[in-house]
Amino acid sequence: MASVRQIQVTFDCAEPERVARFWCEVLGYTLAPGADATWAACTDPTGVGPRLFFQRVPEGKTVKNRVHLDVRVGAGLKGDERLAVLEAEGARLEALGASRVRLLPADEENESCLVLRDVEGNEFCLD
Repeated sequence: MASVRQIQVTFDCAEPERVARFWCEVLGYTLAPGADATWAACTDPTGVGPRLFFQRVPEGKTVKNRVHLDVRVGAGLKGDERLAVLEAEGARLEALGASRVRLLPADEENESCLVLRDVEGNEFCLD
């Protein structure tokens, strides 16, 4: 059996370049050359992270995502220190066009997580 060498995460969207530029800012990625009105892509300049591909589709988003990205800004942090990092990054991303959904507070099993939506309503978590 062949091993997986790379993955690409694909987003259906109405405005590929707009959504791609948002995610480039979120992740520190760069916009791949050659984009047009039907597609755009983001790549990790270090070559470590997966490529993100954005393709234009005619239909809008109608239900909750079944797959989403977790942006790991608070890994290893707990309590107030973690909340402060999540809130600061959440504020930065809201200034880029993200919208806040809710804060999931820490419980016995999980640390806090901040749920946001990107510029086209796709949910993601600051973790």
